[in-house]
Amino acid sequence: MERATCLVTEKVVEVKGADLQTQAFGVASSPPIVLIMGMMSSMLWWPDRLCEELAARERYVIRYDQRDTGLSTHYPQGEPGYSPSDLADDTIAIFDSYGLETAHLVGMSMGGFVAQEAALRHRRRVRTLTLISTSPFAVEGLPSSTTAYQEHSAAAEGVDWSDLEAIADFLRRDAAMLAGTRHPHDAGAASALIARDMARAPSFASATNHFALVREEGSAGLRASDLDMPVLAIHGTADPLFPIAHGEAFTKVVPHARLHRIEGGGHEIHDHDIDEMVQAIAHHAV
Repeated sequence: MERATCLVTEKVVEVKGADLQTQAFGVASSPPIVLIMGMMSSMLWWPDRLCEELAARERYVIRYDQRDTGLSTHYPQGEPGYSPSDLADDTIAIFDSYGLETAHLVGMSMGGFVAQEAALRHRRRVRTLTLISTSPFAVEGLPSSTTAYQEHSAAAEGVDWSDLEAIADFLRRDAAMLAGTRHPHDAGAASALIARDMARAPSFASATNHFALVREEGSAGLRASDLDMPVLAIHGTADPLFPIAHGEAFTKVVPHARLHRIEGGGHEIHDHDIDEMVQAIAHHAV
């Protein structure tokens, strides 16, 4: 049976110092969910099927390109004209542009940190928080990345970040390193997504500005334990970047937190895990 066509609209949201490319799936009268992706990754890293299936469950799904990704504003390489707090404020500006007094917020990896900050600084605006493959603010003693992933990350110092092909090669290797054990890594699909993402961005190398972001002194005191809305952590048990203890930590420090384990899942949204993840998000974001 063919899936019904999902209504998709796009618009540019103007914020302080930047334009943000956004895309919405579904009907605006449905409960809104705003998706925030991670480091160096445009909205394309939220799979179309995930967005479409959430919309089919009567959710209004908005994804967007963070600064220095996709079709949003890019800055000179090595000179990000924004802070992590600006990224959190960008999320709320998107709420405003779409006329959303409140919304459900979903963040992955670095996007999970942006989502936590947005929720802590704009508590009344965030209905629920879903945090995928990320780590809680201000929790000590959590395990580091796996040794293999640390060695891979160290190799990034030798990459020529002004060379697009060198960046693409590193990202392909990174996708393989972040894969879980539950499903075989689809190198072809990862390579195609990386190529699509790079071709879409007018200045893809600027995405490396995300490496340079340093937390502002004023937001360094944020603590996950102060999150007072319902929180769902979705975490792969084989995540090599943030081991599963990071996901478990949310349930230990956040008053209203639950953990959904993706058995054998990595630091990724694998196509074969989308149905499970959609069900978990839809059940939480009501």
